[in-house]
Amino acid sequence: MTTPTPSNSANQIETSELDHTAETLGIGGHLAPDADHESYRKRMQRRDEVQLQRVEKRDKEKGLILVFTGQGKGKTTAALGLVLRTLGYGEHVAVVQFIKGGWEPGEAKALKVFGEALNWHAFGEGFTWKTQDRQRDQQLVTKAWQQSLTYLRSKAHKLVVLDEINVAMKLGYLTVENVLAGLVERPPLTHVALTGRGAPKELIEQADLVTEMTLVRHPFKEQGVKAQAGIEF
Repeated sequence: MTTPTPSNSANQIETSELDHTAETLGIGGHLAPDADHESYRKRMQRRDEVQLQRVEKRDKEKGLILVFTGQGKGKTTAALGLVLRTLGYGEHVAVVQFIKGGWEPGEAKALKVFGEALNWHAFGEGFTWKTQDRQRDQQLVTKAWQQSLTYLRSKAHKLVVLDEINVAMKLGYLTVENVLAGLVERPPLTHVALTGRGAPKELIEQADLVTEMTLVRHPFKEQGVKAQAGIEF
């Protein structure tokens, strides 16, 4: 572990203090304790000044490991939001889908408008209870991972999405050690998003951002609503 230099240490302390000040000042609205307009204005003016300082202190840039996991819906949807953002800046994106692939989802159809800027691969053939063939599933996951490594090593792609790769690891078709080793091969500014339930703790520990989708309600289970176009696929 690298020992922080005195200047880095001082910067970390100052950044922490700014974070604390921002939290104390709050986000305003009716959450603020100020009763009159002028005191509220001064509070928000100070909050704006602190926020600008916080932003200035965060001057690093790096390729991020982003994990979307949990039992709730929205993991792939979150990753595809990053895809759309990245494409919007004229960058190249690759999406490799593990497990999925029995049908062409709406997002794949819509994103075709970006042409060669987007590389999309669906290597799966559906859920395990549909495929009913572990050997075939294993072969497809192995193929998907080899394709993933090609994009992870590429300097041409700003973002690589490994959709449902967490499930592939959970099912034992891919080891977390191999995945972590592959992520290390990325160029310094390449982002990678990994989705799916059951993200292993080793991956979570290495990730820069981890979002866990929590299931609160779901229409399929509670109301008998079928998967609908535009919502589920």
